[in-house]
Parts: sequence; C-alpha cells; structure tokens
Amino acid sequence: MKKMNLRDMYPFFRSDVWVDVDEEVADEIRRFDLKESAYRLRTYRHRAYYSLDRNDGIEQHVLFLSISPEEVYERKLSRQQLYEAMCQLPVKSARRIYAHYFLGMSKVDIARAEHVDERAVRKSIQRGLKKMEYLLKNM
Repeated sequence: MKKMNLRDMYPFFRSDVWVDVDEEVADEIRRFDLKESAYRLRTYRHRAYYSLDRNDGIEQHVLFLSISPEEVYERKLSRQQLYEAMCQLPVKSARRIYAHYFLGMSKVDIARAEHVDERAVRKSIQRGLKKMEYLLKNM
C-alpha cells in the first residue's frame, strides 16, 4: 500500500487528504502522469497548441464541407464526360478500368478473375487511360 495525497491530483482540495492505495493503482496513476507530461512536451516542441476538438466549429467545418451549386453542377458534368469517354473504350479496357478504379480491385485480382496475365491487364488499363485522356481533352 502506498500513501497518496489527493491534493496533488485534484486542485479543488484546499488541504492535504492522504489516502492508502494499492501498488497497482499507484503505478497506473504514475504511468498516466508520465504519459500526460510526455504529451505536453510533444505539443510544446511541435508547437501544436490547438486541437480540432475545441467545439469552436473547426472540426464541423472540415468534416462537413458544404459545396456550392456550381461545384455540384461541375462534378455532374465531369462525371458525365468520364462515363461517355469510358463508353467509347473497348469493352475489356473499360471493364478493367472500372474494376480497378471504381470497384477497388487490384490488377492481380482482375487478372485472376479473367484468367489472363497481370501484364496484359496492366497494359490494357494504361492504354485505356491514355485513350480516355485523349477523348476527354477533345470533348
């Protein structure tokens, strides 16, 4: 058992209050104090004096960014152009590009699913992207 002064941990105590605590609890409190002092030292060294959890709206602004109607319209147009360009690609290239970029499949997984070599999938995607770039520039 260790004796601890509650006045050291709680600033609202005006006088000393000594309490007996187990060794494990005292070690855990000591470990917490060390972590907290290390955190304060890191924030001082890296000049990180602020947090997004201050409830002043910074976090809300970052997480829920509202976009203007013009931006919504531009995104819709660019999405339409992207799909039009994909429709003009050969079927294999369009399918592989869709699987890789929209479905998140790796090129190796696409090759396994189609029973082809991974290099063929990679080249097909590269050629398809170059053709899409050409088509999008000329739209």
